[in-house]
Amino acid sequence: YFSSGFQVAPETKAVMKWLRSIPFVLSASLHGGELVVTYPYDYSRHPMEEKMFSPTPDEKMFKMLAKAYADAHPVISDKSELRCGGNFVKRRGIINGAEWYSFTGGMADFNYLHTNCFEVTVEVGCEKFPLEEELFTIWHENRDALLNYMEMVHQGIKGIVSDKFGNPIKNARISVRGIQHDVTTGN
Repeated sequence: YFSSGFQVAPETKAVMKWLRSIPFVLSASLHGGELVVTYPYDYSRHPMEEKMFSPTPDEKMFKMLAKAYADAHPVISDKSELRCGGNFVKRRGIINGAEWYSFTGGMADFNYLHTNCFEVTVEVGCEKFPLEEELFTIWHENRDALLNYMEMVHQGIKGIVSDKFGNPIKNARISVRGIQHDVTTGN
């Protein structure tokens, strides 16, 4: 996945190791510079193409996760096209990452391809580097959306895969008919 010839930063390697050691299932990466929620894939299957829709096999789930955040955010859910992030109003404040702009090496794509963790990227505000006095407002605009997103961890299938003696089976492959993306059990 990270074989494009560039060095992986030590802190990125540490996060990758952490993600593989704990069976996370949901995460969000918080960014600044826009007001939208993006979901994988962030890298287009056609690297020469910009703004190309690049869905995962779990497109419906990712859209549901992104909408859970966007719909609970007071500004993202605002229908005004004249506001910050207004160019995403017709998309309900969400977009497939590669359809917005394609880039390689993103954590959301890594998580989906190499762990059981579904991650969205939340652009929390149009200022890339907000002033200190703006942080309180940004926090309040995102608080309920973050809580709503965290509650999504209860969506989908959950349980324990065990052998005939009731012992949990580590690394059992779980397949869902119609979705070409398996997950594995944790400890």
